[in-house]
Amino acid sequence: MSAEALLQQLEWTVIRRLDGLLQGDYRTLFRGSGLELADLREYQAHDDVRHIDWNVTARMQTPFVREHQEDREITAWFLLDLSGSMDFGSTGLSKREAMLRYVGVMAKLLMKRGNRIGAFILNPAEPEGFKFIPARMHRRHLLHLLHAIETATVTQQTHQTRLTDWLRKANGLLKRRSSVFVVSDFMGEFNWTTELSALSERHETVAVRLLDYAEIDLPNVGLVLLQDPETAEQLLLDTANDKFRARYAQTVEKREAQLATAFAHAGVDALELSTDDDLASALMRFSELRKRKVWRA
Repeated sequence: MSAEALLQQLEWTVIRRLDGLLQGDYRTLFRGSGLELADLREYQAHDDVRHIDWNVTARMQTPFVREHQEDREITAWFLLDLSGSMDFGSTGLSKREAMLRYVGVMAKLLMKRGNRIGAFILNPAEPEGFKFIPARMHRRHLLHLLHAIETATVTQQTHQTRLTDWLRKANGLLKRRSSVFVVSDFMGEFNWTTELSALSERHETVAVRLLDYAEIDLPNVGLVLLQDPETAEQLLLDTANDKFRARYAQTVEKREAQLATAFAHAGVDALELSTDDDLASALMRFSELRKRKVWRA
């Protein structure tokens, strides 16, 4: 399916269900960077320390932060992981295709209010490992971004996903406070937490974790030959072996706990999006969580 056809499909099946839910005419689910002071409140965990009002803090003997009137226009950046593992899918839809649909929906919603979108893509097939797409507006730019995701070359060489280098590079490139969506399956080592935390301190950051439930709940299909798309390592697994399945489940449970802890330490909200999820329902669930967080603040 071409990027144009996909966007038309998403506009009919998803956009109209979400319009007005994820953002309104005057307030969004993401904090703005306006200059007009709106309120003062006590400091909370993960607040930006640059927003502390030191005069009020000195008088009240407890930290207070300034809240500003939100700007209606924001710049949204999509940090997209197109490493080898993103082409896996057991349901007919790969994680890359799930990413394509998510970006199409979110970008369309953001651009309807005049916001600009851009992307910084992690792709080992690129000469430097990264591809930068400047933030712009209009439908043609969105089609260009979707086409870049859809047609990105998958490297045939063995490689390790460089999430840390990718996030560090993004931290250096994104100067103005923005909304940032980090879209990845977050496979590999947990050495990216510090860089993700640094990103969330400067920008309103959401981690969008793409997954396939076959990676979480290993199906019982007998002997299976699997190959790691990034290292080319091959393993013959007996998925019918109860002891092996128990060990695999323990490993997955441990990793899931580590991932949740990493997101919490980085101070980011996380949206899980599986290859068999209904995109509209997943986004609506996440929007409700974001709204409750904004209201509590």
